[in-house]
Amino acid sequence: MNSPTELERRLGYEFRDQALLRLAFTHRSHSLPHNERLEFLGDSVLNLAVSGLLYRELEGYAEGDLSRVRSSLVRQGALHDIAQSIALHENLLLGEGELRSGGLRRPSILADALEALIGAIYLDGGYLEAQKVVESLYLPILRQVDAATLGKDAKTLLQEFLQGHALPLPLYQVVATLGAAHNQVFEVECAVAKLSIAALGSGASRRAAEHDGTALKAAQAAMTAVPAKRRRSKKSPAEAPQAQLEFSSANKKS
Repeated sequence: MNSPTELERRLGYEFRDQALLRLAFTHRSHSLPHNERLEFLGDSVLNLAVSGLLYRELEGYAEGDLSRVRSSLVRQGALHDIAQSIALHENLLLGEGELRSGGLRRPSILADALEALIGAIYLDGGYLEAQKVVESLYLPILRQVDAATLGKDAKTLLQEFLQGHALPLPLYQVVATLGAAHNQVFEVECAVAKLSIAALGSGASRRAAEHDGTALKAAQAAMTAVPAKRRRSKKSPAEAPQAQLEFSSANKKS
């Protein structure tokens, strides 16, 4: 195991009990005791710390929106990204089998180790220290993303986008089912008649295909082009009264 000094520098926290740090990185494939109990603890600490951060940073957000954002930030993919950003894999202790099969880069192992690390910080220094570390990891992320859309799938975002422009909801239709029964790919057409859009999405299920982001991108592009077309087709304010006057004169003559 590499010296944890560099990792501690990245975290901004120095362990009093180095045995706790080692335990946080010990996978069950390596030896006993392993980090799964710390992972259990760290999961709860992480959720509380992220909840407090969101409550403070996202003022005015309703409970449902806060839950959605939190869920997105503490899911495996997000934890894996954070673990990679601090090179957590350099400290992992894995069994030979896991090492050979690429365990050092496996998202589930890295995400679990990060949770275990947070649990270890909590035991070593208390909740406030764990909270500081969690916030130092998450604040840069939170300030780079759009919390209003974070965690929402493309289908939901498309519906909200269309509703925001007073347009009817899209219609979905399966147009093809490809591949063998055990490995099918569905192609679904998403049609937005008012924008003349018929976008194809694909996925391992109808639901996955409907959540393809192609239609959302097409709708956003179409709406961006609409104002310019409307501006070109409208008469200027100065022309409008003259046109009305000419129409009135014509009516009088007739």
